[in-house]
Amino acid sequence: MTGRLAQRMALIQPFHVMEVLAKAQALESARRDVIHLEIGEPDFPTPEPIVARAQVALQAGQTRYTAAQGLPELRALIAAQYPAAARPAPERVALVPGSSAALLVSFALLLDPGDEVLLADPGYPCNANFIQLFGGVPVRIPCGPDTGYQLTPELIRAHWTEHTRAVLLGSPANPTGSVIAPEPMSAIVDEVRRLGGALVVDEIYHGLVYDTPVRSALHDGDDLFVINSFSKFYGMTGWRLGWLVTPEGYDDAVTRLCQNLFISAPTVSQHAALAAFEPATLAELERRRRAFQERRDFLVPALRQLGFRIPLQPAGAFYVYADVSGFTDDSQRFAADVLEQTGVAITPGRDFGDYRQVEHLRFSYAAPLDRLQEAVERLRGWLESRS
Repeated sequence: MTGRLAQRMALIQPFHVMEVLAKAQALESARRDVIHLEIGEPDFPTPEPIVARAQVALQAGQTRYTAAQGLPELRALIAAQYPAAARPAPERVALVPGSSAALLVSFALLLDPGDEVLLADPGYPCNANFIQLFGGVPVRIPCGPDTGYQLTPELIRAHWTEHTRAVLLGSPANPTGSVIAPEPMSAIVDEVRRLGGALVVDEIYHGLVYDTPVRSALHDGDDLFVINSFSKFYGMTGWRLGWLVTPEGYDDAVTRLCQNLFISAPTVSQHAALAAFEPATLAELERRRRAFQERRDFLVPALRQLGFRIPLQPAGAFYVYADVSGFTDDSQRFAADVLEQTGVAITPGRDFGDYRQVEHLRFSYAAPLDRLQEAVERLRGWLESRS
């Protein structure tokens, strides 16, 4: 036997935030108090109505496989929660084990070896890996605050080649929290359609928008691939359940992929998610959304007062992407020093692409307000000690 790996594995990069988490946990094992601002996971527990529905499902023995695309009643509920102008037929909704699986299914549907996918840099680190698993080529396009850290029709047009197959957007985006407003989104949809490509829109943070109403890209047409999840807004990270909305005509292909890749999404999670759209659950989720907004409204000005540069107010998700070039030319070293000396865990920019990554850090405010306040005070004391 040999230990040779497939050549594609040379392209698959690690998720570096997990290294930060491991070091933070090692400090905690040594009885250090660590404030976790590195992980993109809500600190709130799964809402009680969802947990209760899961318990009912377990007691009823609802633990067998479902159909490959999921429970019809849950697919119908998901479709119904979109506004009438953007509502897909339930048949276009497929339930999958998290949004990562939705991205894998999307790229399996769309990509042949050598096909290019345009995506913003900075962006979610796993996206490029998903593309490369199917022989695709991620084309990272540098995006700064002048474009809201997002692609624009002009950028898409400038980087389009004969090999371009698709464009991937995230709105709200990780790590910047930026949101594509309705008019720019419509313009992007029109441009990708004109160029003859496919548009994949990751809306996993869609419930967590603070300054403007939520508007799905599905408002701009039924020929898009739109991804969402029960992880972030609904607080079901470990339940591993998401969904994919595809254009008409993809049902058979999606079914075949789901059958072969994972048979079906977790059954108990699907039954639990039936309670996600109940009034009591939605009221609790709105309370949590307001709590996230309160945290953002504290953390952004507090970090700016310390000297971190944040040119744009994050409009969604629960992240702040901060320019640390006023302090260091090595954000990875800076983050390691902050963790070791203050017990505040933050993520260096290397996880999110190539563009100015050594000058940036990501702060997650998926932590209670009092812990954010404590983190700011620790940072203040440490920065003052360095000056």
